[in-house]
Amino acid sequence: MRIRQFVVVARDLESVVEDFQSVLGIEVGFNDPQVKEFGLRNAVMPVGDTFLEVISPIDPNATAERYLKRRGGDGGYMLIVQSEALDRDRARFAELGVRTIWKADLPQIRGTHLHPKDTGGTLLSVDDATPPESWQWAGPQWKSHVRTDVVSSIKAAELQSDDPQALARRWSEVLGKSTREVDGNQVMDLDGGAIRFVKETDGRGEGLTAFDVKVVDREKLIAGAKQRGCAIDGDEVTVAGVRVRLA
Repeated sequence: MRIRQFVVVARDLESVVEDFQSVLGIEVGFNDPQVKEFGLRNAVMPVGDTFLEVISPIDPNATAERYLKRRGGDGGYMLIVQSEALDRDRARFAELGVRTIWKADLPQIRGTHLHPKDTGGTLLSVDDATPPESWQWAGPQWKSHVRTDVVSSIKAAELQSDDPQALARRWSEVLGKSTREVDGNQVMDLDGGAIRFVKETDGRGEGLTAFDVKVVDREKLIAGAKQRGCAIDGDEVTVAGVRVRLA
């Protein structure tokens, strides 16, 4: 099981996409017309073989619109982890009483969006792909849009909560993965990365707060952040309410 896609919700899709492109040196590989059924438009950008998606509501009744208002602006929205045993995972979700709010079973990919009230923290999707290295959500030509001059992958995600230990326990149950303590925080190790659970400090409530990237060219990343006017604090750059940590 590993992190495959980090999703950011933003009011201004184009501006935020330009921010991420400038900071991370990545490019848009796909705009999925199917997300219109959720009242959204989007842009998916490959980061190596992981993905950063930005969504923006076009329907005032969309869940993403309510999320923007509840959390006070742009920020992390959904985390997609890739599983090699989705049937077993789905059976575990059912045993735990975790509701599925959307499910797709396509020949090359299967997706399972879980109800945030049953998981806590954020919208979580557990998906699998055939073959595993493919990723239909990123469109048919995503490999031709991979740019790794500045960053090469998304390595980790961070969730905040008033009670991060309880949130970590719940995600451990849902994903069937144990956690360990690192620097006072609970961390769930995944293939090639991790999920961290930290104390809320910004008053925005539970949610995705950060992701880590494997950096290839730090100077170019920082220069791109300065050009776009993004906040820089040591090894963190903030884009669209999300802290990007430089690993």
